[in-house]
Amino acid sequence: MTRTGFEGMLCSAAAAPTPLPGTATEVSGWLCVEHPGAWGRDVIGDEVLGPELTPELAARTAAARVRPTLIRRPGRNEFTGARTVLIASSRPEDSWCERFEITDLKQLLDVDLHLLAGPPPGIGVPVRDPLVLVCAHGKRDQCCALLGRPIAAELATKYPGRVWESSHTGGHRFAPALVLLPSGLTYGRLDAASAAEMMAAAHRNEVSLTGLRGRSCYSPLEQLAEVAVREQISAAPDALTVTREDMAPTDPATPGTALVTHRDGRRWRITARTITFPPRHPSCNAPAKPVTALVVDTIHPLPVVEPDSQDAAG
Repeated sequence: MTRTGFEGMLCSAAAAPTPLPGTATEVSGWLCVEHPGAWGRDVIGDEVLGPELTPELAARTAAARVRPTLIRRPGRNEFTGARTVLIASSRPEDSWCERFEITDLKQLLDVDLHLLAGPPPGIGVPVRDPLVLVCAHGKRDQCCALLGRPIAAELATKYPGRVWESSHTGGHRFAPALVLLPSGLTYGRLDAASAAEMMAAAHRNEVSLTGLRGRSCYSPLEQLAEVAVREQISAAPDALTVTREDMAPTDPATPGTALVTHRDGRRWRITARTITFPPRHPSCNAPAKPVTALVVDTIHPLPVVEPDSQDAAG
């Protein structure tokens, strides 16, 4: 067996040298279901929501391209039988979140998940304040339990009712892994102070850059491009849109060129390149694998396009 030098390390420690931008899981629609009981390793595959409901829910979430996520309140809480459900759309513009309760899991099948690709459907009560999902899925990877739960508990004391422990959100090697809803802004490697600042910035409709991995509605290249521009200017979560300029390759994580546009007409062209790292384990106790990452190659400001001109062109 080839030794890598990372044996015995937590995957989050082994991944420490790899950059964060461009690593958020691609998700634009979220179905978050409160489930205070045990979570299996796979939210859908382990049938923790029951053998009758799970196959149908798996098919529906896949067809609507919605991520099923289990959530629970930080700390020890008595389950009353009513489950909170969050539905959210993390589209580049006009992201939204709604909240409602169910008393029977079969009620989830009454929700048309395709509506998450459009405007708020009015199924639940609009959620005005940003929420945060903190991955605490220990069955998936121990880093999430060890590093995520303390962050969730700390945030919950400052932002009661706005913090949820969640099942796997992607990227446990970047634990603690956090996702803001409805924006889909995804973070990693935060401590209590930087997590609190992330929430405070979100409350101000601003974006904290510390630990920012990208916005989930975009591909890795597009996430990287948006983060690169945010490092140069201050912009609200929905102020920037990103499009890939080159022909989309088979693998969206490959280098390329993306165009970032501010709603005021400012534009930037971002090119990326791939760098490699020595093999390391992507998950605790998993075999080591080659590691690559996208990094910014160039950032070119482009001539400003007046918003009226953009509207006329569209």
